[in-house]
Amino acid sequence: MTYSPKRAMAELRRSISMGARGTSSPMKRDEDSSPLMSDTQPVDDEDGRGRHPYKDRDRPFFSHFQSICPSIGDDANSSRILLVVVIVVALLGLVSILAIVKRVNAPYLCKKDGITLHCPHVKEAPSLWENPYSATTSWKPCAERRLGGFSDLPPENETTGYIFIHAEGGLNQQRIAICNAVAVAKIMNATLILPVLKQDQIWKDQTKFEDIFDVDHFIDYLKDDVRIVRDIPEWFTDKTELFSSIRRTVKNIPKYAPAQFYIDNVLPRIKEKKIMALKPFVDRLGYDNVPQEINRLRCRVNYHALKFLPEIEQMADLLASRMRNRTGSSNPYMALHLRFEKGMVGLSFCDFVGTREEKALMAKYREKEWPRRYKNGTHIWQLALQKRKEGRCPLEPGEVAVILRAMGYPKETQIYVASGQVYGGHNRMAPLRNMFPNLVTKEELATKQELDNFRKHVTSLAALDFLVCLKSDVFVMTHGGNFAKLIIGARRYMGHLLKSIKPDKGLMSKSFGDPYLGWATFAEDVVVTHETRTGLPEETFPNYDLWENPLTPCMCKA
Repeated sequence: MTYSPKRAMAELRRSISMGARGTSSPMKRDEDSSPLMSDTQPVDDEDGRGRHPYKDRDRPFFSHFQSICPSIGDDANSSRILLVVVIVVALLGLVSILAIVKRVNAPYLCKKDGITLHCPHVKEAPSLWENPYSATTSWKPCAERRLGGFSDLPPENETTGYIFIHAEGGLNQQRIAICNAVAVAKIMNATLILPVLKQDQIWKDQTKFEDIFDVDHFIDYLKDDVRIVRDIPEWFTDKTELFSSIRRTVKNIPKYAPAQFYIDNVLPRIKEKKIMALKPFVDRLGYDNVPQEINRLRCRVNYHALKFLPEIEQMADLLASRMRNRTGSSNPYMALHLRFEKGMVGLSFCDFVGTREEKALMAKYREKEWPRRYKNGTHIWQLALQKRKEGRCPLEPGEVAVILRAMGYPKETQIYVASGQVYGGHNRMAPLRNMFPNLVTKEELATKQELDNFRKHVTSLAALDFLVCLKSDVFVMTHGGNFAKLIIGARRYMGHLLKSIKPDKGLMSKSFGDPYLGWATFAEDVVVTHETRTGLPEETFPNYDLWENPLTPCMCKA
């Protein structure tokens, strides 16, 4: 059908005249009752024949298209084509709306591109003391136990057997070993004997599990997950055999072993012997090669079941409270984990500022402690330069001070220092103290009498440092290690509100070595670089570290 101006004018006059006359015809009643019907719709075609009802309904819907494209006729094929076009346009619009809604409601999540971390843009002004609000409201913890749930655990005497482990190393390495022991017991449906905290060669500590952790809470909280007993069963009379006999020990467990390894290689021996010791047991369970529910169980142990004794928790609360009230009114505080002890400096094989005498003494120390790595010492300088360029050297106290000042933290900032004896003593600490004079340790916050109750166990003092750092407004690490990654992971699990700064040591080494770099440019580089290094929600990736980033297995969208 072709477009005719005369026909259009005729239809217009007809519609006007019909609108002026009242009618009681069925067509008129239909027009009055339908909001989709137009008052200007003609009743008859040009030749006077009546229309099919569906055409009457379709015409108003396409009237806009016909006004835009008058060459389009009224036949059935054209109507179908227009209907398809409208449906496609509507679907595209719906998809666009859904995409926009999804983007608006998407949780805050940083993603890695190579070594660069990209985080969502936020409109709020940056804060020295808190992460962006949107980052703190996108995720919530979800590894806690479910109250009133059904437990399908068999009785103790009906499990596959008993496993026993030595939790080696310092406090935080022991903590990880305990979490892994619970997970391995779950994998094999075995009963776990309360782990023994093995004396460490460096710590020289004889702390028992019950000297540091709340045993009753530990066993009760996990009662629906794993059978845990306090001691070796009475029917096993030769207990010394479990500590020394090769026949009772599984020793061939590789580092970061998958769950299937335990099912295929360890479980048959437990079923045969009924009770077996697993050692060594440091990092003997992987992350991305075990079921997600097992990783969630490890989080449940770490963040909910493993509680320090009440007296340790209370003393830590007291120290944190004193940090928040050092100025006479409520103030935020920063916790600095300063890893610059003699052992750490020696083991790093990095070069640091010092006198010739200091460097000579350090060379002798390294040769004595690590003779295979030291060799004849001729390669040490080149190795030290390479490690510093790669950002693998511990930050010196003075370097930490410069970074914090570049970030914008004022001289008055209250800083709690968790550290061993700093290599170089007061001289090494002087630059940090000059720039931030309000540095304190637990020994300066508490009285000698208050700390005497904790001195009999070195791990108790370490637990105080752990908790005060955990409760701080900002936590700053200076080198890797279990202490720092457990703190960062726990603060992420608590909701990502608290900043956990992880300095980019590689960038810092380049900046410190550039004599032409001005302070303003340096400070800008520091701020920009560390915008995404504050413990924000970050996607996990293959071979991720569960203790530092528990998001995927242990947190849910809020």
